[in-house]
Amino acid sequence: MEIVSITQSKTYKYEEVEKAVYECLDNISEIKSRIKNGSRVLVKVNLLKKNAPEDAVTTHPAVVEAIVRYLQGLGCRVIIGDSPGGPFTVKRLISIYKASGMTQVAENTGCELNYDTSAVDIVNEKAQKLKQMQIIKVAEDVDFIVSAAKFKTHGMMLYTGAVKNLFGVIPGLTKAEYHFKMNNADNFAHHLVDICEYIKPVFTIIDAIEGMEGDGPSAGEKRQVGLILASENPYALDTAGAHIMGIQPLQVPTVKIAKERGIFGGELKDLSVKGLQLDDIHIPPFKLPGSLGKSLVSGKVPKFVEEFLINALRAQPVFNYDSCISCGECARGCPAKIIDMSSGKPKLDLNKCISCFCCHELCPMKAVDIKKHWLHKLLFR
Repeated sequence: MEIVSITQSKTYKYEEVEKAVYECLDNISEIKSRIKNGSRVLVKVNLLKKNAPEDAVTTHPAVVEAIVRYLQGLGCRVIIGDSPGGPFTVKRLISIYKASGMTQVAENTGCELNYDTSAVDIVNEKAQKLKQMQIIKVAEDVDFIVSAAKFKTHGMMLYTGAVKNLFGVIPGLTKAEYHFKMNNADNFAHHLVDICEYIKPVFTIIDAIEGMEGDGPSAGEKRQVGLILASENPYALDTAGAHIMGIQPLQVPTVKIAKERGIFGGELKDLSVKGLQLDDIHIPPFKLPGSLGKSLVSGKVPKFVEEFLINALRAQPVFNYDSCISCGECARGCPAKIIDMSSGKPKLDLNKCISCFCCHELCPMKAVDIKKHWLHKLLFR
């Protein structure tokens, strides 16, 4: 059984957060034995785009600062970093670090911020799908990685937490190329598991003090949860996280694929929970993304007919031009390169849309909605 530690922090007041983070990690005694004095460690945060901490899109700086100080207390040299969506440039990192509060964390703790935007090609011999991949160089330069994820729903993958956070080691616009090749949830999940198995974070923390429900990971609604979750096993952590959201864990593509590959069982019986127990956590189920739906025709029609209906009636992005500021973030981040900005406003070729919803994720104004076909509402829920 894999240990998952859960503690409570109702606010982002630093003293309360530090207490919760330290207690959460101390519940997993094996962590300290794996971390050697003098180690160089990357705290891989979730910095999807330029958002303030109160937006509940990025890992909160109070949580990151507590993680940094915990590691520094063990004698580590700490670097904070991520490759956000869009171009991976120093200028972009500077603005995102500042907006998200990471610059202040570095000033408070004396840790480093990663500004190295170079990438390296690696061979992932144990992978099933992604046997060669490009990752940010800092992820190869450090002794180990700690993942500091955010507790959110996700338009394509249903849930984003420990495993999905590691997609951020793929540099900048290379993510878009991978999205284009992995244009369905199960295929994408296989690749995410391959990345996770290569990175193997020494531990993962999920900032669930405030999460996001609905059209996450960036355009949903903020949700107060009041929890910090941690584990050495990212699949175990996502199993617990999905359950807390009210999602059956094996509905999460990465958890399902991990079970199919014999990596982790994906069930609550596979967990040993320390601290706050799952039965003691009572929150209403999270609203799910509008792009998702459970088929009401499954098992009632041939599989090929069901797949045809899912593809033909899949949710699609729609631009709200009243809110659009013509920044072009959607076009730059589109894996299929099907958004035309020549008129000053985004025009999408829906016939070539792969429904990855990157435009929805990256829009700074929440000007991209997810629209369902009217038949979708009858056949799916």
